[in-house]
Amino acid sequence: MNQDLAEMSLEDDIAREDDAALETVPVPRSMVPHLSESAILLDIDGTLLDLMPTPREVWVPPGLAKTLNRLLVRTNGALALVSGRSLNDIDLIFAPDQFPAVGGHGAEMRIEPDSDSVAAHAPPMDRELKRRLAAIAKLSPGILLEDKGYSLALHYRLAPHAEKAIYAAVSLIRADLPNAPIEVLPGKCVCEIKHSGFTKASGVRELMTREPFKGRRPFFIGDDVTDESVFAIMPDLDGLAFSVGRRAKGVAGHFDAPSDVREFLTHLLDDERDATLP
Repeated sequence: MNQDLAEMSLEDDIAREDDAALETVPVPRSMVPHLSESAILLDIDGTLLDLMPTPREVWVPPGLAKTLNRLLVRTNGALALVSGRSLNDIDLIFAPDQFPAVGGHGAEMRIEPDSDSVAAHAPPMDRELKRRLAAIAKLSPGILLEDKGYSLALHYRLAPHAEKAIYAAVSLIRADLPNAPIEVLPGKCVCEIKHSGFTKASGVRELMTREPFKGRRPFFIGDDVTDESVFAIMPDLDGLAFSVGRRAKGVAGHFDAPSDVREFLTHLLDDERDATLP
């Protein structure tokens, strides 16, 4: 129970961290190497796209898909979306475009836009456990259940009063099943439960062993607690991390909002060093 209470307060602790010492994001060319030497790794919700009351309400602003496709060309294919969403869900959001991606918090990945997905050694969540966790959505109207395949998310943006009840119910289930290999991920008005055998970081590590990502210097942009595992491994990969909405521990800088991230990506295309590329 103490562990679960610590997880519940994690987001609040991080939000308060270094509030007095916020940094600005440096101009792109001062931090990012040639795009031909870079791997661009991007979270979606709260990073590329603005958060909405429900996951299905997110939308892709005009011009973003074009920017991502141009960056895909400039990096010779070394651009990937890194999300807790499944690859199928990512494709629905960005349709008709498809991009390389790490989906399901590292459970699956796609190396090229038109290639088949590859399961990243991710075991599915136990069916009975998933059923018990799904029942938590009945605690209050406004709790939205999202089955991501390899994880289960309980969104309470429309029922903020239910936050404590949700985490208490999850804690009871974990106490009843102490050996269940699951991890609780507190996020922005969401409690997500997934198998503990994989993370976004493990997915990114594997991605960076594959061409065309292999040997490149990655930079990752993310906003939430689930992105912190990727922030932590960027030094191991000689990479850079940027956070959105707050200054997370160990990042090179931060963006105030997804709109700033989108502007940053657009400016990367203006880099004179790559002006001769398509």
